[in-house]
Amino acid sequence: MAVPRNRHSNARKNSKRAHDAKQPKATVLCTNCKAHKLPHRACMSCGFYNGRSVIHEDIE
Repeated sequence: MAVPRNRHSNARKNSKRAHDAKQPKATVLCTNCKAHKLPHRACMSCGFYNGRSVIHEDIE
């Protein structure tokens, strides 16, 4: 197993982690109700996916 010969400085160590910050989740607009939703998921507010209703509510 490789062992580093010298210690890396804190700036050098932390610069490797520059891309590890949290990013906001990507959202798209629903084509039916224009609400924000996750891509490739059914809309939780209206139940539509790809132009058709996929989540049905039981109305009694």
